[in-house]
This record gives sequence, structure tokens and C-alpha cells, in this order.
Amino acid sequence: MTSQTESRDNPQALPASALPYRPCVGITLINRDGLVFVGRRKAEAGPEHVSGVHAWQMPQGGIDPGEEPPKAAERELFEETNVAPASLRPLGEIPHWLAYDLPPAVMKQAWKGRYRGQEQKWFAFGFLGQDDEIDVERPGGGAHKAEFEAWRWAPFSELAGLIVPFKRPVYEGVVAAFAPLAAWSAGA
Repeated sequence: MTSQTESRDNPQALPASALPYRPCVGITLINRDGLVFVGRRKAEAGPEHVSGVHAWQMPQGGIDPGEEPPKAAERELFEETNVAPASLRPLGEIPHWLAYDLPPAVMKQAWKGRYRGQEQKWFAFGFLGQDDEIDVERPGGGAHKAEFEAWRWAPFSELAGLIVPFKRPVYEGVVAAFAPLAAWSAGA
């Protein structure tokens, strides 16, 4: 039997079902052509993100203590892509949280084994800026470590096939919720 002290000091001693989900936001950035920003994660960005050809994903990241999810979404997007809040048009929010569990081998490595996966609040934004605003090599005006090594615009129909398989159900939910927003610029 594991004591509370051992569990606190070594979260990996707990069964996966006893671990919490990491609170996180996900961002679907849609350009005027109805395409979605995806970035190819750097291998050193963490084991939870990269698996061979499934290295592409939409921006996402943790919510800081006391931070509201919409502000976390704007902050994370800026820290990963350099896209400033002034270049965003809010389009939608999935009203519920989407969660995924990490595979056991990845769970032991990611976030020091403290979480079973992530629970994500997803937001969609229309991109009002120009492509040259996006800078994944020096995101956040150069103040943040690059997590992506490349980026591109992709159609909604490709998104679920780009992500690591254990995150695929979340991406399918995001596509179902936000694909109708692809024509947002027609009404702008």
C-alpha cells in the first residue's frame, strides 16, 4: 500500500485513474480561407506531443493558476505562434471540456508523471492578421521558447489524421464543433 507522502513525492506510485487531468486550453486558429493553423512539434517539446508522422497539432497549453480560459487561450497562442490578441476575432468556444488520457509509457515521462492526461477547453478564433505575423521560431516576440519547428494552414478534414492517435477523439470533437466556422470571413 502506498502512503500519502509517497504518492505526493512520487505521483507515478499512484494508479493512473487516481491522477488528475492537467487543465489546458486548445486553440483553433482559422484564416480567411477557412484553413486551420497547425504546427509541427519539435521532438524536444515533450513525449506527449510527437509520434513520427503525427507531430502536427493546433496550439494548446496549460492554464496558469487564477487565469481564465479565454485569456489563457490568447496567451498560449501568442507564446506559441506570435499571433497577438489584436489579430483575433473570437468565433466560438466548446461549452464543455474535452479530455484525453496519455498512454502509460508517455504518462511516466510527461509533466513529471503528475497527470493522467489533459482536460482541454477549446476556442476558435478568426485570424485577422497577415501570415508574416506568425513566427514559430521566435514566438511571443522572441520571449518564449519555440515549440514548433514548422507551421502551415490545413483544411479541417485533415486535422484528426495529423494528431497522435491518443488525442484523435479530442480533435474529432473540435472538428465537429468548429468546422462550420470555416466560412467566418464571408460574414466579416
